[in-house]
Amino acid sequence: MSLAPRTVCASNGGDEFAVDLTPGPAGYFGQVILVDHDQSLGADLVADSLTEFVLGRMREEVRGRRGDKLPAAARVSTGCLGTIHAAAHPALEVLSIGAWDGTPFSLAPVAGLPRLRTLTAMPGTLADPLEVAELTGLEFLEIGAQEWRVLLDAGAVPRTLKAAAIKVRDQDHLPVVALANEILALWDRPKIVQTLLAVGLGPPA
Repeated sequence: MSLAPRTVCASNGGDEFAVDLTPGPAGYFGQVILVDHDQSLGADLVADSLTEFVLGRMREEVRGRRGDKLPAAARVSTGCLGTIHAAAHPALEVLSIGAWDGTPFSLAPVAGLPRLRTLTAMPGTLADPLEVAELTGLEFLEIGAQEWRVLLDAGAVPRTLKAAAIKVRDQDHLPVVALANEILALWDRPKIVQTLLAVGLGPPA
């Protein structure tokens, strides 16, 4: 089921009900989906059409929505889940670690999960960045520059990655570009070209 493009037709103050204009192979043009603001991917099928939705003819499988369904995405941070263990289950696909003032997290509870393919973590939230290597199906990784440095120095960057990002706070971006080029080199990708401009601010001669 595609989430774009879609036309939002209602909201409950956070979640959005939308008419799906680009459904997947098993869907229908014009079906109504529910986009949950607590989830970072996917949507739930609510009704086969806007007419069915307005008349209250909800899909039977939606009436007990998420009653026994494990979420595919989880966020661990202040105000959300407080432990990695609470997020760990076989259906987990996306793990996001946000702002956290406590002890950094170990990734041991999610090591080897069969469907985990995305990890994003704020700088300083991982107790041991090398545990990333235990996530055998990882396709997207976004961590801080220091965490990337640990992985690169140990030769432990997961080769299953299809995309990567460096989470940057207040720091000079030039070293980050050099770090990104090291990551690109692992896949023989073109490097980022840097151009430095020297501009004189004094009066013209």
